[in-house]
Amino acid sequence: MNLTSYTRFSGCGAKLGPGVLAKALCGLEQPAYPDLLADFAGSEDAGIFRIGPHEALVQTVDFFPPIVDDPRLFGRIAAANALSDLYAMGARPITALALVCHPLKALGIEPLREMLAGGLEALVEAGCALLGGHSIEDPEPKLGYAVTGLVDPARAWRNNTLRPGGRLILTKPIGMGLVNMALRAQCASPEARAAAERSMATLNRAAAEVLARFHPMAVTDVTGFGLAGHAAEMAGGDCGLTLRFAQVPLLPGVEEYASMGLIPEGTYRNREGRLPCVAGEVPALVLDLLFDPQTSGGLLAALPEEEAEAAAAALQEAGAGGWIIGETGGAPGSVRIL
Repeated sequence: MNLTSYTRFSGCGAKLGPGVLAKALCGLEQPAYPDLLADFAGSEDAGIFRIGPHEALVQTVDFFPPIVDDPRLFGRIAAANALSDLYAMGARPITALALVCHPLKALGIEPLREMLAGGLEALVEAGCALLGGHSIEDPEPKLGYAVTGLVDPARAWRNNTLRPGGRLILTKPIGMGLVNMALRAQCASPEARAAAERSMATLNRAAAEVLARFHPMAVTDVTGFGLAGHAAEMAGGDCGLTLRFAQVPLLPGVEEYASMGLIPEGTYRNREGRLPCVAGEVPALVLDLLFDPQTSGGLLAALPEEEAEAAAAALQEAGAGGWIIGETGGAPGSVRIL
């Protein structure tokens, strides 16, 4: 089954660019509901709505065209990607609704069954109940989930609450978009393909559980806007940050693929929308890697300096990455790349 042959874009690389979204949402306002703690007005990974003194709903939705050809693996990745937004907020997933677009005449029903089975597998692993969903006939296959979680509002993580003196930790390597482009060009190595698939299929549950043992000052997940794009959202509060490129983990072969010009369209959209946040001159190859759109990427967390080494070690012990890739500090809105 060659699912990706039915699509123009793959995975989170299909997202509209951050600049387009900012223009579309500009001027949209809603009433100041007293229990609405986070909505579309910010750049949070999910919305938060308080339902009790110590409990709030955390809700988000994600769907996209296939990033892999295996239907079951695609389903698992789609669910893992949607759940990631809840983990980035410190929430516990409880329910999910499936969003399905499927070319029934072209593909038949069996790939759809496999996609849904793969998604359910990931949801069960997360302890998240699948309630139902909605499906439409579409010439391009797409799958995703609207997911809901619970969190104590006082303990919810936000993505733009940085303070100076922190360290940045990443839990998965980057380069999924570049590997996907290399696969389409039939020049990706088996090692790169296996590493990318393994990373995308892995839930961020273990990483979130480890981080909850410490005191994160801000957390986000790295998806369609790339590492630099999501870092720019983190720096959108009262404090900037620095990314140290030499310390950023990369999937196998991605520097070579970038140098070959196998750049996803999403990378250019990300650069257009967020490059003004990047301070100083940065080599084009580095920007292509840091703005590469990720699908089901890792968590990017800022922790107090005194906790960073212990948190990184705990993440590594749990098999959940744990690379220290930079620090907080600097002008608000500024992303410095060294």
